[in-house]
Amino acid sequence: MSGGTGATARETRETAEAPNPGRWLALAVLALAVLLVAVDATVLGLATPYLSEDLRPSGTQLLWIGDIYSFVIAGLLVSMGSLGDRVGRKLLLLSGAVAFGAVSVLNAYATSPEMMIAARALLGVAGATLMPSTLALIRNIFHDPRERSLAIGVWGAMASAGAAVGPVVGGFLLENFWWGSVFLINLPVMAVLVLVGVKLLPESKDPSPGPWDLLSVVLSMIGVVAVVYAVKEGATHGLTWQIALVAVVGVLALVWFVRRQLHLPAPLLNMRLFHHRGFSAAVLADLLTVLGLSGMVFFLSQFLQLVQDRSPLEAGLAELPAAIGAVTAGLLAGHAARRWSVRSVVACGLGAIGVALALLVWLDSDTAYPPLGAALLVVGVGAGLSFTVTADVILSSVPKEQAGAASAVSETAYELGAALGIALLGSIVTGVYRNFTVPAGVPTAQATEAHESLGGAVESAATLPADTGSALLGSAQDAFVEGLRIASGVGAAVLLTTAVAAWFLLRGQRLAEGYGG
Repeated sequence: MSGGTGATARETRETAEAPNPGRWLALAVLALAVLLVAVDATVLGLATPYLSEDLRPSGTQLLWIGDIYSFVIAGLLVSMGSLGDRVGRKLLLLSGAVAFGAVSVLNAYATSPEMMIAARALLGVAGATLMPSTLALIRNIFHDPRERSLAIGVWGAMASAGAAVGPVVGGFLLENFWWGSVFLINLPVMAVLVLVGVKLLPESKDPSPGPWDLLSVVLSMIGVVAVVYAVKEGATHGLTWQIALVAVVGVLALVWFVRRQLHLPAPLLNMRLFHHRGFSAAVLADLLTVLGLSGMVFFLSQFLQLVQDRSPLEAGLAELPAAIGAVTAGLLAGHAARRWSVRSVVACGLGAIGVALALLVWLDSDTAYPPLGAALLVVGVGAGLSFTVTADVILSSVPKEQAGAASAVSETAYELGAALGIALLGSIVTGVYRNFTVPAGVPTAQATEAHESLGGAVESAATLPADTGSALLGSAQDAFVEGLRIASGVGAAVLLTTAVAAWFLLRGQRLAEGYGG
């Protein structure tokens, strides 16, 4: 079922509505929010060594500090998108922005690992209010489909730019200030967002949403968090009965959630949206794309710093071609999809990422930057094309009253894909890495630490005599690069398969024309 006729009629009615005079300034405010959330998602990785030295977390606590933010966001996105449809997206966005700023202070001045974990969890709650609200407001501010495609392109470009700018900003701050500064940069940005947003953003909501079902909220939270946790822990430590139990609980919670949504008169998430082939295909494409991409990007940052010995700032700058490609392609994606077709643009975008990942199979420790930078540029272009058009398809497939819930589905697919990608591809890198041969003469304590992570190997090597340390670090780096090559190959296979699937599943899907179109 494509649902194309209903969507076309709906677009025709919406195009006839008068354009919002302050829509482009409003878009600038929304882009600011997206940029900040994206920066915050990537900036912590660089601060982790400094934070570890100050707070002295255990290995498990350090994992929770890194993971809890994305766990909470993934678990609450659907609920927050639905809440915005009910109470108003502007109200939810601005309230979340205030909370995000306040909790950022708590993160910056955390004095213990437990306090840091709690602060990161609260930051995830606030972050979950921002992303679906921004995309849903775009759906309601821009009535003309062509303008909306451009606005979604800007939105996607800011998300991509933020992810790449995060390491650059973080690297600069960490070289000049203390680790808490990576959180305090949120305050001035959120202040501008709230002060300008109050004036410029129009309020929008579902006129007859029905009650907010708290049991559905709990079920979605338990289901998503349990499944993501089980995948990540299983990939890292192997499948134990405790992890299997968590996975079963998560799956049962999600099954119960879906069955409940199908029977509620006012569901938290309208599961019938998935009857629209374009909607389902776009969500699936997003999930698999991020899955194939995120593991590579996550470990490439470590490659640049710990294998090629770049500073955090240099590593961040080295990843900028991906942002440049994503920004440029995102702005042109809507026009390209109308000139050719939705399926050709999405499939070509996914195929380009797949080819770029396949080229990384030949990566080694001494690979020069130009081919690596070119591969990152192609990845950015492919992601910009694919994510922008799929976001447009998802939003165009639903009535604008349900834009928050639809946006949340898109964002949840992104978060789930990121978590699964880092877990599954990460398990490949980790598995290959931990089997490296320790050179003779390395004490057991240092060998154990080196086998835990590449960062541990760098620290262990620094405590050993020069020759022994150099041999240990070289062996560890070679194993890490080998794991990265294999993971890149798997990621390439996932992306190329997804490209073929998108070609067939998005058949006949079109973006609506705009004024005079």
